[in-house]
Amino acid sequence: MDLSPEDALRLHVLLANNLQAVRIDEATLTVYGLTDQGEMRVVLNPTGRDDRYLRVVRELISGQVLGSPGGYPVFLQRWTRMGQTRDLHLEQLLLLGEPEAVVAVVHAAGLTDELARRAWWALPSADNARHMLERECVVQGGMGPILAEYLVENLPFEDDPATMTASVRLVLQFGLLEASRQARLWVQAQRNAAYLLGFLQALPDALPNPLVARSDGVVLVPVLEPLAAAGNSYAAMLLRVLSGPGQSWLRAVEEVLRRSPNQEVINAWLETVAAYFVSIRPALPEAELEILLAEGQALCTGTDLAEVAPAGLAELCAAVPVLIPELCALLCFSRLGYTAVRPIFSRTTAIGTLMHRKLEPLRVPLLEQIAILRRGREFHQTTIV
Repeated sequence: MDLSPEDALRLHVLLANNLQAVRIDEATLTVYGLTDQGEMRVVLNPTGRDDRYLRVVRELISGQVLGSPGGYPVFLQRWTRMGQTRDLHLEQLLLLGEPEAVVAVVHAAGLTDELARRAWWALPSADNARHMLERECVVQGGMGPILAEYLVENLPFEDDPATMTASVRLVLQFGLLEASRQARLWVQAQRNAAYLLGFLQALPDALPNPLVARSDGVVLVPVLEPLAAAGNSYAAMLLRVLSGPGQSWLRAVEEVLRRSPNQEVINAWLETVAAYFVSIRPALPEAELEILLAEGQALCTGTDLAEVAPAGLAELCAAVPVLIPELCALLCFSRLGYTAVRPIFSRTTAIGTLMHRKLEPLRVPLLEQIAILRRGREFHQTTIV
């Protein structure tokens, strides 16, 4: 099949311009070109079946851009979505009018803010926006706020909790949203555990509406600060948890655990909590919760696992023994992972209320550990050692 003389002429004129990107609307049979002066378009007049005619159009465009009518090798999709596209040809890929070629640019290591602008014009989608907001150059560039606004507007239409969490995490990067927009998103997060998990990942030390510090912090902080200043990572983590932002983070962690809609969110919750406490994680593997609690106790009391006891832990336990329950909780949380829920999730695909019933053997002890970190105690300065 050949192109009509009129279409062939118009397409050659279009391609002769200094194009930045090409988009083909198959529904309206229109080819759009982006230039520094704005958009150009060619309305096609097929001489045969639309699909065959569009294939000939793409062959013409590919021949002009790449010197080959073969077009973009869609069979390379797996590699391009892993960011393996050669950066040398990224601008050319945006001229092919192939959606998969645009996706290759979005995933490429050489993506720039300018290329992100062109790719967004060529194929605006939530997936592309999320991938581009993973790049610092885009977040700091002109496209960052544009992509963030799109993701916020698209959030009500997402049906996958993991995708919701990723979108919220990405749009909360510094400077992308106005304060009022972020405040509204926080209100929505109080009703949506997936949104709230995104806040936990993006703003662990700066959640909105922070709580006050733990009530016994006024006694504990003067004891912990010198140890933290001397490099004791456990003292530093306790100071973080006892502070107002730390207590706010724990409250949100508890809410997500209580209201997670499916297993995917629970797994992401486990990873998020472990990442928060990663600086004090001992050199021990993930394990089921009972083992995590028992080994945490053994590490703190020195009754076992002395050979892998992290530096600074024994010092802190000796200096402030009343905080051993808190330290056990920290150690447990630092090692959380899928292994903790595998005995349950390997036997069920339940979601919602049924999932929470099956999770009770795990959820109750975890909530107890959170309560230990949130509950202040009454004692005098002389009783903490």
